[in-house]
Amino acid sequence: MSDNTLARKVLVVDDEPEVEPMFRQRMRREVRAGLYEFLFARSGKHALEVLEENPDIRLVITDLNMPEMNGWQLLDALGQSRPDLPSMVVSAYGDDENKKRAEESGAWGFVVKPVDFTELRGKVAESMGTGG
Repeated sequence: MSDNTLARKVLVVDDEPEVEPMFRQRMRREVRAGLYEFLFARSGKHALEVLEENPDIRLVITDLNMPEMNGWQLLDALGQSRPDLPSMVVSAYGDDENKKRAEESGAWGFVVKPVDFTELRGKVAESMGTGG
């Protein structure tokens, strides 16, 4: 196991239980290499708690449809509390209206589900300036 003290923390926010194991499996090389450390939250409200406990998070990747606080509400809250923190939307609803709204809400990128992890890796690397 590598030392992840220099890993860039990424918070993934999605209420679907299969998202966490999928990210852990598909991004395992990057985690083992110490490039990224992934944290997970099941709602926007939970995400804000995780952010409070981990102020060094460098990127938030959020779904839109979630209980308690949805992705739009989370993006609004991040715009108020952490405008410098890049965010990205991952959603099954990749229509032009949602993409435009995400951009207007300050999201750095938009990835349509099912997630193409090659595309996601590139966007994550770009958003953090770690190359592609």
